Amino acid sequence: MKEGKRRPRIAIVGTGKLGSALTLSLRAAGYSISELVSRDRKDSRWRAKALARQVGAAATTFQKAALRADLVWFCVPDREIAKAARLLAGKDWKGKTAVHSSGALTATELAGLRARGAHVTSAHPMMTFVEGSAPALKGVGFAIEGDPLAVQMVTRILQRLGAESFPIDRKDKPLYHAWGTFASPLLTALLATTEQVARRAGISRQEAHRRITPILRQTLVNYASFGAPNAFSGPIVRGDSETVKRHLQALESAPVARKVYAALAQAAIEYLPTKNKARLRRVIERALRR
Repeated sequence: MKEGKRRPRIAIVGTGKLGSALTLSLRAAGYSISELVSRDRKDSRWRAKALARQVGAAATTFQKAALRADLVWFCVPDREIAKAARLLAGKDWKGKTAVHSSGALTATELAGLRARGAHVTSAHPMMTFVEGSAPALKGVGFAIEGDPLAVQMVTRILQRLGAESFPIDRKDKPLYHAWGTFASPLLTALLATTEQVARRAGISRQEAHRRITPILRQTLVNYASFGAPNAFSGPIVRGDSETVKRHLQALESAPVARKVYAALAQAAIEYLPTKNKARLRRVIERALRR
């Protein structure tokens, strides 16, 4: 179905963090949410019903889903996409659009629905979703691939949300998703590591969280404004190998943090402007051999 004067009706499968944020954004953009489909578990049904009241939708389960929608958006974990599609495969899919939002998997996860007449695609937002937060999707990039008609429909929907879409080759999705994993989950792991180092220096986790937030904010501002090379500061950019050596020695009591430091220092030498590269490499390599 093409989006003309009548905007497509949308059903959401899965009302977790992503599904909830997407549902609220779609409704705010004027889309009719016909149905929210959840698992037949008490907590899932409760969450779906609460969200359904907010957006004027019906809350159903896989067993009772009607799917009287033009587009069905699967917002379930990667390992559940194909299973969810199988559970709903008995519905009328002719002419419908089915989309999932996995970053690592392609539209072929919905191949069973394509065989029943659906146009299928994947559209993954480069955004993080956590409990208690429903980020707006304006300005968020969605990597999209799949059947042309489905890509067209989802692209128009994303435009109305104020989001942006860009094509991704399905063979590149694992690398694309690894990129996103570096940008948020592994960045969070790095921040957790900084808290552990702070504790070694006698600073509590709570205080470390508070003290580090201003520098984090400014680092992101610098990165957004000037790019990585011009946002890079500290002893490595100066080629201060003696300071790096002292850091690595001090981190011997925190072996995981030490490995993280060394790996990131190696990445900095490889990807960012640094002085005294050869000396820095030797200091890091010696430390890793110990």
